[in-house]
Amino acid sequence: MKKNKGTVFVGLSGGVDSAVSAALLKEEGFDVVGVFIKTWHPEFLECNEEEERHDAMRVTAHLDIPFLTFDLSKEYKKGVGDYMIREYKAGRTPNPDVMCNKEVKFGAYLKKALAMGADYVATGHYAQNKNNFLIKGKDPAKDQSYFLWTLTQKQLSKILFPIGHLKKSDVRKLAAKFKLPVAEKKDSQGICFLGAVDLKEFLKHYIKPKKGKVLGENGEAIGYHDGIQFYTLGERRGFTITKKNPTDSPYYVVDKDIKKNILIVSKNAVPVVRQDLTTMCIEHINWISGTPNENKNYTAQIRYHGELLPCTVSKLLKDRAEVIFQKPILVASGQSIVFYDGDLCLGGGVVK
Repeated sequence: MKKNKGTVFVGLSGGVDSAVSAALLKEEGFDVVGVFIKTWHPEFLECNEEEERHDAMRVTAHLDIPFLTFDLSKEYKKGVGDYMIREYKAGRTPNPDVMCNKEVKFGAYLKKALAMGADYVATGHYAQNKNNFLIKGKDPAKDQSYFLWTLTQKQLSKILFPIGHLKKSDVRKLAAKFKLPVAEKKDSQGICFLGAVDLKEFLKHYIKPKKGKVLGENGEAIGYHDGIQFYTLGERRGFTITKKNPTDSPYYVVDKDIKKNILIVSKNAVPVVRQDLTTMCIEHINWISGTPNENKNYTAQIRYHGELLPCTVSKLLKDRAEVIFQKPILVASGQSIVFYDGDLCLGGGVVK
């Protein structure tokens, strides 16, 4: 007889990763409860949530475990949807997936599960929890620790990531081994609640398009765009260049004048005129496992699956810090910068 390891509520999305997570936990001797989380979807978006819920129910029936539905649509709208729209209106570039984890999965969901008697919650994230330290997932192509930088050690003491030590190919093999009904299901894509819907089309329901100028690095007007809030630094599509020839290389957004509704673009991803971009301030910081050493070199990601950039962290205060990169980078206000010491995720912050 296996020793009971406690009760764990597993967040089932209807996909293969969370389904394998539930199967592994049951095999290990946990009392597993499958939970589908209802989120917010604006009325104008086509929603397949009931299909996903049905798949989650099929998984629980196959594994012979209880099934619950948590309606967290209000928390989701406030903590993720409204936040995202508010940030874009202000000209910043938010990360809704970070807020989904903070406010919903490891906020409202974790709190409700523990109140209902769960000892732990589990998700299908590709990340590892080792003694309440957040470690990158084993599969570098799937690692999701970037989205989890807001976690605390107190939260991690109640969180399990059953597939974080596995590669995606191994997860697929386990899904077949367990004969899960979603074993062949494709992975979902896109922002957490938008799916494959174009972000700009979504935002245009909340932000009125306003035509503005596109300027080159020398200040010359070379095109136009349809609203400063719809663009982020480093982007190279969505705006129109009228002064160009067929051999021109792509233009990148390198700066934004919010008040004047002007985009500044360059053929260089990090333009020569902005070589000062090595130091930036971050706020809303969270250090998972202690404050970084100001004299030590770390690496940082400025976007999901982005390059690991060498940096140091200084001027550490309670809610803000300064990041110094070894080379100039472009990162938009509102984006998350996440810090690593090898595979250990130290935490992160939001670009001011």
